[in-house]
Amino acid sequence: MSNPYDLVVHAETVFVDGEWRAASIAVRDGVVAAIAEFDEEVPAHQVVTLPEGQVLVPGIVDTHVHVNEPGRTEWEGFDTGTRAAAAGGVTTIVDMPLNSIPPTTTVEALELKRSAAAPQARVDVGFWGGAIPSSLGGLEPLWNEGVFGFKCFLSPSGVDEFPHLGTEQLNAALAEIAGFGGLLIVHAEDPDVLDAVASASPGGPGYLDFVASRPDLSEEDAIAHVIAGVRATGARAHILHLSSARALDALRAAKAEGLPITAETCPHYLSFSAEHIPDGATHYKCCPPIRDEGNRDLLWEGLLDGAIDLIASDHSPSTAELKFAGSGDFAEAWGGISGLQLSFPAVWTAARERGIPLERVLGWMAVNTAALVGLASKGAIAVGADADLVAFAPEETFVVAADELEHKNKVSAYDGSTLHGVVHTTWLAGEVVHVAGDRPGAPERVPSGRLLTRPGAGLDGRSTE
Repeated sequence: MSNPYDLVVHAETVFVDGEWRAASIAVRDGVVAAIAEFDEEVPAHQVVTLPEGQVLVPGIVDTHVHVNEPGRTEWEGFDTGTRAAAAGGVTTIVDMPLNSIPPTTTVEALELKRSAAAPQARVDVGFWGGAIPSSLGGLEPLWNEGVFGFKCFLSPSGVDEFPHLGTEQLNAALAEIAGFGGLLIVHAEDPDVLDAVASASPGGPGYLDFVASRPDLSEEDAIAHVIAGVRATGARAHILHLSSARALDALRAAKAEGLPITAETCPHYLSFSAEHIPDGATHYKCCPPIRDEGNRDLLWEGLLDGAIDLIASDHSPSTAELKFAGSGDFAEAWGGISGLQLSFPAVWTAARERGIPLERVLGWMAVNTAALVGLASKGAIAVGADADLVAFAPEETFVVAADELEHKNKVSAYDGSTLHGVVHTTWLAGEVVHVAGDRPGAPERVPSGRLLTRPGAGLDGRSTE
């Protein structure tokens, strides 16, 4: 056996070149080195044949994850967060610049993030920078250090160390970022709209009262400001966690105009609806909020027609004490859904119910997310691509038990839900990083995730650390 591959995975159903086919995926030195026929004998040190019912897909790329380390590691850290990612078939995450302390708004803070992540990461990790009032005018050094873009809020973020940008500051950020070809990613809710309804939204346990406190208009007005800023500056912008379908026509028009603007939505907006969220159930709280069934249907339409480009988890955990603060009062509880481990099965479950094929889900959660951040080696099974692979059983089901999830604080809006799609094995660069049903006492896997830098700022998009 001359020069065998490190790994070969035989599967009767593999997602390659946008279609399903039987194939054998050969891996050498962490990348896909060859794609052979399913029944072809390919020499390798390790050979895996997927059983009937499992398909081989590229690892999910989640571009919206709050890890919170350093500073708020009791909320989530790189160890638990990347364990959850691997268990959910997510092989790449891009970490948000908050709610860590300090936020990733300086080169020094980025180095603290990297130092925290390097020894613990079980999947590949990249980083967003932050655009806050005090960092404007000084964004380019972070860009040169390899962040994938800059996040800003247009309304209060919920943490004092990451203040929001006013409209003039938004335009200044866009102009600055356009100057070096960067990307601004935006939490788009308008504070004037939120303030106008605040007096009529006293808080309390009523979920529909909470939704009324974050009306559709807040997203519509904020997105209009972003579109105007993009038109004026030519900067690239991306709308985060779109919850209101009323903004879709504006996004469609902006895209038809040729403006460089993209948008995402999240698994929880596609899975849940306001009519079925009980009063006092603050584990469903997020901002912007989960809206009604009709709105959810329109978000799916937006995905199908391209108004929405991708789906990312917005994994935003906190301690259970914060999540349930106020004993069911939505005004008091921390807002955020811990969905990293469940995002892929949750979206597939909802898509399957609508007759949407798995390849569309992979397009939104692997292909398009990788494209957003320019990671050409991610999001696809192709010769030369990273061997980030997932053995996935789309027709198997499981019941979510929050206590069994890998993220640090065992709170989940999906607790008790039955989901389709079981992640059986996750490979990162050809190495196993998760096996479903690993027994207690199984050999501990050494963290093997790499730190990613923006292509052009490092070595092929990877950290040299």
